Amino acid sequence: MEPTDIEHHLQHHGIRPTAMRLLVCQELRRASRPLSLRDLEERMPTAERSTIFRTLTLLLHHHAIHAIQDGSGALHYEPCESDDHHTLDDQHVHFYCEQCHRTFCFRNEKIPQAALPEGFKMTSINYMVKGLCPYCAKKSPSLQDI
Repeated sequence: MEPTDIEHHLQHHGIRPTAMRLLVCQELRRASRPLSLRDLEERMPTAERSTIFRTLTLLLHHHAIHAIQDGSGALHYEPCESDDHHTLDDQHVHFYCEQCHRTFCFRNEKIPQAALPEGFKMTSINYMVKGLCPYCAKKSPSLQDI
């Protein structure tokens, strides 16, 4: 039996592919946007919150997923696209809608390079654009021209 893409991804990152780990990864891949712990709880009603949280923590530790801070107070998670450890080149722009509170990935929009003073070494960067998504902008005509 051939391992699935998700099983291969987990194994490549040194993670044993248990049923819960596979389910969490499947939900993250199925989503069209980064998901919070609460989003995952809603999508997986039979799983316990603590089990989902422990799974996310393990996946983060092994760089199989990454977390985004969008300013909402909750981390949002999305799968890393490659089997290699993610690098700064893999990072992309995210957009947070201030009305519907959804976070979107702009995978084709790379984060601009930050010029740091000598001696500083960057290990990660978070680039979050905030505003209204197209759906919310249509609902708020007075804000369309801002």
